[in-house]
Amino acid sequence: MPTSAPPRNRFERRRAETRQALVRAARQILAETGDTSASIQAIAERADVGFGSFYNHFESKTELFDAAVTDALEEFGQVIDERVEGIEDPAELVAAGFRLTARMADSHPELLRILRDRGLAHIHSARGLSPRALRDLERGIASGRFTGTDPTTALSALGGTLLSLVALRLARPDLDGDEAASDLAEMVLRMLGLSRDDAHEVTRRPLPDLD
Repeated sequence: MPTSAPPRNRFERRRAETRQALVRAARQILAETGDTSASIQAIAERADVGFGSFYNHFESKTELFDAAVTDALEEFGQVIDERVEGIEDPAELVAAGFRLTARMADSHPELLRILRDRGLAHIHSARGLSPRALRDLERGIASGRFTGTDPTTALSALGGTLLSLVALRLARPDLDGDEAASDLAEMVLRMLGLSRDDAHEVTRRPLPDLD
């Protein structure tokens, strides 16, 4: 779970715990129903905190649900980061992001449901997988691994394709998610300038399992 700097004292720890409980409750609601009309009282009860505690942390439900999406996206990015540590090839990083995302339908279903329903508005977010993907695209373009397209435009194409994979994976649990993810990643890499053979090889490299 994403965390900030450790609270310095008991009061700050309790305050941080209450805020995280509210964020966790909002994430559960987003993943289960996507219904943001739940009352503050219902959210507080789910979080097991007092009603008045809500306004110590958030000015509105909109602010809370925005924080919940940001929290989920940052956790999503951290999960991917942990699995791709040590990979230097920008093309392999892009492919691994797709393939690991497909596997997260089983290991992290809540995150994927939030990504499916809320991800489009966050393709260019400063949190989550987006800044990490933009970094890899920029490195790939600078090194010549990718063709010299605009990295922000490339991120739009990559993000849109990734969200399509998420929607497909959740809608078709019977589908071979690894194969679908590899195929889509291969298409994206070819769009970024890799040859057919190179893109195919990169997207079939060994991949670490998710916990």
